[in-house]
Amino acid sequence: MKPENICGPAAPPHSLDDHDCRGVASVLARVGDKWSVFVIMMLGDGPKRFNELKRMVGGISQRMLTLTLRGLERDGLVTRTVFPTIPPRVDYELTDLGRGLCTPVKSLGEWAIKHQDQIEAARSRFDERNETD
Repeated sequence: MKPENICGPAAPPHSLDDHDCRGVASVLARVGDKWSVFVIMMLGDGPKRFNELKRMVGGISQRMLTLTLRGLERDGLVTRTVFPTIPPRVDYELTDLGRGLCTPVKSLGEWAIKHQDQIEAARSRFDERNETD
């Protein structure tokens, strides 16, 4: 019988080689970045303009939103559409690949919101225990 843990079956007997780990790590770095998570969550219900996203994602700077959107576009998760109006209108929208990421990202975000108080309490207890060291 294979050992299991609360997260599911144990890892298969083979492991990722260095090449696979680097590739997977770069993908996880993008999709696990806090700003990417927020942007993907906000784009889940349809296209948004830059300033609309900026208002929705509290605390993000204009530069960080620009960098996040560029990274998501580069990875094929977001499309950027420029409309030839004056001034130009730019919409950002999830691609099919990005929409496939919506469910797990939304679940992660909802989990973080639901457990934020518990995590803050655990951090406080940890910090109190370690202040005396």
